[in-house]
Amino acid sequence: MAEYGSFRFLKQFHIPDYILLPSSKGEAVQDIPACPVLVFINSKSGGQLGGDLLISYRSLLKKNQVFDLGEVAPDDVLRRLYLTLETLKLNGDELAPKIQERLKIIVAGGDGTAGWLLGVVCDLKLSQPPPIATVPLGTGNNLPFAFGWGKKNPGTDKNSVLSFLDQVMKAKEMEIDSWHILMRMKAPTEGSFEPIAPLELPHSLHAFSRVSAADTLNREGFHTFRGGFWNYFSMGMDAQVSYAFHSERKLHPEKFKNQLVNQSTYAKLGCSQGWFAASLFHPSSRNIAQLAKVKIMKRHGEWQDLHIPHSIRSIVCLNLPSFSGGLNPWGTPNKNKTRDRDLTPPYVDDGLLEVVGFRDAWHGLVLLAPNGHGTRLAQAHRIRFEFHKGATDHTFMRIDGEPWKQPLPVDDDTVVVEISHLCQVKMLATHDCRSKSFRDPSIPSTHEGDDGNDSNDDEEEDSVGEEWRKFGAAETFKIPDEVDLSHLS
Repeated sequence: MAEYGSFRFLKQFHIPDYILLPSSKGEAVQDIPACPVLVFINSKSGGQLGGDLLISYRSLLKKNQVFDLGEVAPDDVLRRLYLTLETLKLNGDELAPKIQERLKIIVAGGDGTAGWLLGVVCDLKLSQPPPIATVPLGTGNNLPFAFGWGKKNPGTDKNSVLSFLDQVMKAKEMEIDSWHILMRMKAPTEGSFEPIAPLELPHSLHAFSRVSAADTLNREGFHTFRGGFWNYFSMGMDAQVSYAFHSERKLHPEKFKNQLVNQSTYAKLGCSQGWFAASLFHPSSRNIAQLAKVKIMKRHGEWQDLHIPHSIRSIVCLNLPSFSGGLNPWGTPNKNKTRDRDLTPPYVDDGLLEVVGFRDAWHGLVLLAPNGHGTRLAQAHRIRFEFHKGATDHTFMRIDGEPWKQPLPVDDDTVVVEISHLCQVKMLATHDCRSKSFRDPSIPSTHEGDDGNDSNDDEEEDSVGEEWRKFGAAETFKIPDEVDLSHLS
């Protein structure tokens, strides 16, 4: 292998200029790069870290393969590159198919930034979607941590970047499930029931938003909202604390420039809002069972009611074994639980969500103990929340770190939130990461008859319609100058 950090080493990651810039002349390339990369960096993430990282990557790689997400939209970049590659392939270029086959993406930012890139790749339906590595620049960094890239903000000097590039070259590919969420309610006669988000972001960056009148999901007489997630959807206590955190950061951004300070502030907000004494400070109407009836579909079966203990104030539908800064609410069920309750370890590509409940903040602290976990409620392929009429006038929800306050009509018994499987996208992971695949031959299979190629999967995905199979992330735009991308974390 080439000497670490040498020009020969760096050439393994280069993409020739005539591919990046179609107007440039073709160039002679003697060696096919082993790991050509595109790098997308949220320069506003991590305080000054994003900007510093941008400088380091551009000093080591070609400037035209390193992009500032404050200046360009990733879907625009990927569309242009793949169009160029397809054109070159048709013209007999021998290098283009090799670049397309080996291409990898690096995205540096918080979980919101990473989710945005994943959504873009999912929506574009590329012929050979590139696997994605995530650099942790946010506060929680659940996505990077789940795939072995760490949860602490990284070094931004050249040596740190070289080390990360070396890990990317050696990384393994893993598929990850993605999930679609839909909410529908009767159109109100008065008042607004739009999600109230503390983050002022462009429409297509929000994880959850109302569909347009022209959208095929829109139904006359109803308001319909949609979103997508990779890591988790939660409702209740934890989402409320997260909402308070982002609201405070919006008011006083100067206080949130350090990851450790951010995490400390998060914990203080949990205390100040009474979640360590939830039974005293919060009415029982906020409990999940009083708020909504929960139904689940195991796999190609019928909807069935899910019993929610009355003490549960927060419910988390989890796809990855990393939540709230690297905690694992599901844990690993022992053999008895696996047999008696038909539970499995939390695989990231099995088409199942782990549904976990928490009573209060003290219950959440159990996750810090060895083998600690929340209340395991179920594993499901689809989940449905049917809100009780008049239970409350609002609740708090969160998708992959982005919280919002959701107003609810008190005179409507038709408010429904439904979560269903969307698709899969490739991730890059270190070989010792905590995320596990049920396809891994070293892991004993617990899915009887599930070989990953069940024809019923295709039948069910077709039944929910093509319009469900997109995030809405791949709508090219330039982020307005007044938008602070540091909030996308």
